[in-house]
Amino acid sequence: MARRAVEQELSRERILEAARHLFITKGYRAISMRSIGQHLGYSHGSLYYHFKEKAELFYAIVVEDFNYVAALLNQVMYKPLEPGMTRVEQLIMEFIRFGLDHPHQYEIMFMIRDEELLTYCRAEQGRCFELFAGIVRRHMKDEGYVTEDWQSVPLTLFLSAHGFISYYIQDKVSFDDIRPIALSHVKVLSRSL
Repeated sequence: MARRAVEQELSRERILEAARHLFITKGYRAISMRSIGQHLGYSHGSLYYHFKEKAELFYAIVVEDFNYVAALLNQVMYKPLEPGMTRVEQLIMEFIRFGLDHPHQYEIMFMIRDEELLTYCRAEQGRCFELFAGIVRRHMKDEGYVTEDWQSVPLTLFLSAHGFISYYIQDKVSFDDIRPIALSHVKVLSRSL
């Protein structure tokens, strides 16, 4: 009975949102389940109905963010092509858009340096890359590219998009602020395709 009341009051989504904000602003190590509970106005014990420990909570955030990116990348396959753009160019632009418009999530997902936390991110990073690479390979196959490039080209494009985001993320600019620069970058990349 008590558990059901807590679950109705304090949703998993509210906990994830608050924890994400605190991990980003204060750092993973500085935050405890108690501080997340205090931030939400609940006892830390109420968080344990949803998450066994802080690491599980962090992993839930990472999975949620990677699932969101996966949905964005999958949508690229079904969106009408923008004039003058290929499917792969739209894919790279969408990835860059996510990184610049969600810098805190991107940093947690792809730029975290903490070894313990990296173990939570690596599998999800790999899943994200495989989705990205699969879309690129499908395009390459449809366009008749040689199979020798099917392994190297997706990785090169992914790492280049990551480098672009990593460079501009420090400037705290939105995607719309630098869209022309991003488009130019993507066009130069796609010349090799």
